[in-house]
Amino acid sequence: MARLLVIEDDAEIGGALQAALERHGHHVAVVATGAAGLRAAAGDPLDLIVLDLGLPDLDGVEVCRRLRSTLPAVVIVMLTARSREMDVVVGLEVGADDYLTKPVSSSELVARIQAHLRRTEPSHTSWRSRSLGALVVDVASRRVTVAGEEVPLRRKEFDLLTRLVAEPGVAVTRETLMADVWDEHWHGSTKTLDVHVASLRRKLASVGADAPRIVTLRGHGYRLEADPTAARDQ
Repeated sequence: MARLLVIEDDAEIGGALQAALERHGHHVAVVATGAAGLRAAAGDPLDLIVLDLGLPDLDGVEVCRRLRSTLPAVVIVMLTARSREMDVVVGLEVGADDYLTKPVSSSELVARIQAHLRRTEPSHTSWRSRSLGALVVDVASRRVTVAGEEVPLRRKEFDLLTRLVAEPGVAVTRETLMADVWDEHWHGSTKTLDVHVASLRRKLASVGADAPRIVTLRGHGYRLEADPTAARDQ
């Protein structure tokens, strides 16, 4: 049973979501404001938070930023009725793992949440750690280092890098990355992927030239640029 927090000021949406998730055996708390959400998140450990960006007191993006700073491992799924793409991008950049645009059915949202809860470890890994040049990805400890310097990554950033390093030098399609890292039934925008790739690039680049590069293959996907013979399983 997972512990979930829903921060949603629409009582009808919050109630329907709570009922649907509790039918799946989860413990669900629902609050209507950003301030109440931050207080609730400071209590018992949580596995996932559903966060509406359109809250009556605090800006949802700011709430997301504060949640991520105190809960680095929790999954955050944003709900947004905002039409501006930039709002979604900013929300993802400050810490959200995923988003859905309203109106959204309870069944679709529950399916997405269930997919996130199942993904406690990337399904494509059969190894404990992998080295690729100066890069070391340790799945067991969920740590990434480049030339001995640790690179702090969020949950989905780590999962994305793990998927790319599983096939160094190989072009991986956008569809494959979305299926392996997010949800095999994903049919929405892949903006989530683009933002996470951009953030991962910045973090790898910040530790110096020894870090591998993520190359964009327009119209196809991404490739982790490194000598494939340098990779080894342990």
